[in-house]
This record gives sequence, structure tokens and C-alpha cells, in this order.
Amino acid sequence: MKLRIQGNTLRLRLSKTEVDTFAQNGLVKEHTEFGDTSLTYLLESTDKKNVTATFEMNVIRIGVPESIKTQWTTTVQVGFDAIVKFGKQKLEVLVEKDFQCLVPRKEDESDLYVNPRA
Repeated sequence: MKLRIQGNTLRLRLSKTEVDTFAQNGLVKEHTEFGDTSLTYLLESTDKKNVTATFEMNVIRIGVPESIKTQWTTTVQVGFDAIVKFGKQKLEVLVEKDFQCLVPRKEDESDLYVNPRA
């Protein structure tokens, strides 16, 4: 799962295996080590009616309603987005299926979705 943060926008891109894991288990997570500490980011299904986002104890947690999870993981829908409000502030969250690049690269893209523009 790839994480991209720019300003108040957070984007997650998931491989085929990660989408399948999310569909079956309702959870997919990654972590990056920073010496003695780490950053964990995860996508989990919830019983809430809206997408949620929290950042506590070095964990970015994106909660997805079961209905959105099912729609996204069982169809050709590329992704979904939401605005999560924190008082006067807001965070734009975008979750997408990760596509293979149009220009060949050295990294393994065998577990990524075929780019529709290919």
C-alpha cells in the first residue's frame, strides 16, 4: 500500500492483493521504520456511516464504511474519496486501486491493476 501526503490531502493506493485482503479481512496496513520509532498506516472497515481518519501514537487510521468497502472491492470502481472534518480543518482522503505505469519501470508491477489507458 502506497501512502502519499500533500498538504491536507492523503492518498492510499492498493495493489490487487491488498484490495483482496481488505475485502476479506477488513484491514490492510503498512509501516515504515524511523530508527527507534515507526509510522503505521492502515485502512480498516468500520460500522460508521462516513469515512473517518485519525492520527494517534504514530498511526494513521482510515476507517471505511462497510458499504463503501464492498462497493469498491467487488466492482471495477477505481477509488473513492471523502472529506473528513476536524473542527474548522479538513482532510481530503482518496483511496484507489494502484495501476501499472504506462512507461515501463524497474519496479515489480505484476500485482498492480492493468492501466485502463494501456
